[in-house]
Order: sequence, then structure tokens, then C-alpha cells
Amino acid sequence: MDDYKLLIDLHKDAYRQGPGGDAETELALNLAMINRAEPLKIADIGCGTGASTILLARLLNARITAVDFLQDFLDVLEKRAEETGVGDRISSLARSMDDLPFADEELDVIWSEGAIYNIGFETGITEWRRFLKAGGLLVASEITWLTDSRPEELQEYWNSEYPEIDVASAKIRILEKHGFSPVGYFVLPEHCWLDEYYRPMQARFEEFLNRNGNSKEAREIVNAEQHEIDLYETYKSHISYGVYIAKKAGIER
Repeated sequence: MDDYKLLIDLHKDAYRQGPGGDAETELALNLAMINRAEPLKIADIGCGTGASTILLARLLNARITAVDFLQDFLDVLEKRAEETGVGDRISSLARSMDDLPFADEELDVIWSEGAIYNIGFETGITEWRRFLKAGGLLVASEITWLTDSRPEELQEYWNSEYPEIDVASAKIRILEKHGFSPVGYFVLPEHCWLDEYYRPMQARFEEFLNRNGNSKEAREIVNAEQHEIDLYETYKSHISYGVYIAKKAGIER
């Protein structure tokens, strides 16, 4: 099994494929001042197995398109949505986030938790903007430096993993540059990393290794994930996900 399939195998049964939390999703909703009774059309881009998608479907009067390029994740999402009673409000779409089928000004809200890095923050907001109605909302979480400087070990790791990592002020400038008006911003707290993402992943390591014959490739993936966890626990005051909430500038209809 190649590394790509091994990563899917490690993460497909997880509630979340990145840092986040239900309370933080709802906080973003509140900061966005979304009318929960208004009929909305939403795309959750890079939805994974649907933690945010299902919560949005429960809290809003919305039709949600859950977009992920991995059908394995969408299969889990669909099962969970049916079990939660919101399957009729969610349609899944196996598609790359740089090849989306939405029409211009079709969407009221674009939501993307922990996923926009796959296309790059600036590319994502630039390409996705046209799908939003004037006054439509973008809510995206993005790996963000919390301090102006940080230890060299951490800097080198994340520069290698995601060269677009930057401080929040730089991300907000990018939003403004590309026709968005910032509405709100907050930082994901520690529990969103440890309790919601890293600890559940660590709990799956042994079963993952056994399922894959304790292969060299599987051990390398576990070691790489553990290295990232160790870096976070050592340097967590310098890094987190920032949640960026912005409105598409223009005349509202």
C-alpha cells in the first residue's frame, strides 16, 4: 500500500481530519452573524468525514454541498449524516477544490475548516470568491503563526510543510486584497489540537500498524505524525489555526 492510501487508512475513521471543535464551529457561525432561519446554500470545501458539515446542517436552514476529493471520506460523511438525521440536507461531491462546478454567485456561504492549505490560502480565496453572492460569507481556518518570531526548528518544519504559513495580519491583508471585508478572527484553542485531533489519532496508531502489517511505510507515517505532535506540544504558544471570517465586498442584493 502506498503512502497516500496509508494516510487515508489512518484518517478515514476519525471524527476530524484536522484541529477543530464543535464549539469553535458554532463560534464562527455566531461571529459571522448568520441568520439561522434564512434558507442558505453552502459549500463545505475539504469537508473530510463531515464534522463541520453535519453540525452546520443541524444548526442552519441550509442545503449544503460537502466537497472532498476523497470518496472514502465522503462515504463516512454520508453514513454519519443519515445517522444524525440530516442526510436530506447534505449532498456530497467528490471533486478537487481547484475544479469546483458552482456557478458564479451561487453560494451564500463557503466554509472550509483545516483544508484550504491544500490549494493555498491566497489561491483558494481568489478562485472561490466568484462563487459567492455579493455580501456572501467565507469562513476558513488556516495554519497561522501566533508570534512574530519562533524557534528555528518549528519555522523550518512548517516552511517545508506549508510555505504560505504566516501571521494573521498577513492573511487578513490577502483577504482585503482580493475583495473581502474581514468580519471576525479567532485562534483555535489547545483542546482543538490535542483532544479533538492528536489524541484520537495517537489512539489509532497501534491498530493502524497492525492492520498494515507493521510495514516500514506505515511506521514512517506514524513517526511523521508523532513528530508533528511533539513539535506542537513543545511550541504551541507559537502556532495554531486561525479562523478567518470575511464578507465578499460588493453591492448586496
